[in-house]
Amino acid sequence: MKKVVVTGGNGLVGRTVIKEFIEQGYDVLNCDLAVPENGLCHTMVADLKNLGEVYGVLEGADAVVHLAAIPRAYDFPNEVTFQNNVMSTYNILEAAAGLGIQKVVLASSESSYGICFAKSPLEPQYVPIDEEHPQLPEDSYGLSKIVNEKTAESFNRRTGMQVVSFRLGNVIAPEMYEKFPSFIHDPFQRDVILWSYIDTRDIASACMKAIEKDGLGAVAVNLAADETSMDIESRELMAKRFPNVEIRGSVEGYQTLLNNRKAKELLDWNPVHRWRDYVSY
Repeated sequence: MKKVVVTGGNGLVGRTVIKEFIEQGYDVLNCDLAVPENGLCHTMVADLKNLGEVYGVLEGADAVVHLAAIPRAYDFPNEVTFQNNVMSTYNILEAAAGLGIQKVVLASSESSYGICFAKSPLEPQYVPIDEEHPQLPEDSYGLSKIVNEKTAESFNRRTGMQVVSFRLGNVIAPEMYEKFPSFIHDPFQRDVILWSYIDTRDIASACMKAIEKDGLGAVAVNLAADETSMDIESRELMAKRFPNVEIRGSVEGYQTLLNNRKAKELLDWNPVHRWRDYVSY
């Protein structure tokens, strides 16, 4: 049985990722800052900013899904967010390299494009945003995600380690769909994330595919649902909020404005959870 370590397994995404790997027959170890009340697997408490502790956490693992992080800008002082997110990720990759682990998944973010946490409004340069869109964050959270992606590339060059970084759209757990009727008709809500979302269960399936697939190198890909989180068609959303931004290609209906094609092509992955299947409106 293969062993996978999931860091941040107590969190919104982590709980679902752990469940997915257990259901697929993996031996799973959760690493977090506390033991959960109703954990699905054994939890090891560790400070991921301490490299020695990280070695202890990863010992015997075949793969790592690294989700632990300060999850947004401005909840902590800027330097705290940056140091935590960058050093914990560096230590995960350093220890994985030292232990011969060759498969790692990292949680990156759409925030790395800079629009989400910009103090002054920042428009996308074009939509749908793909992985070639400039990453222009002014906040330490988005910057930390760019540094982590570059760190992944460095370790791939050094060791050949496969590292897949998922630039996650707005993460939605099933119980959160009840909030959708409060915003689905208002284009001025959720515009800084281009109205994106991704179900935790679709993230979990992508993590599984990224661990089981070979030959990916160090790669960053967007993860988003196929549609926006709004009951307004995508071209109308853009006309109301970003009328001067270029729309590339054929954007029809409620199509996502955070391009997910690369993840589909590389991983043979498809998001299957749609908010309309869970919301009465």
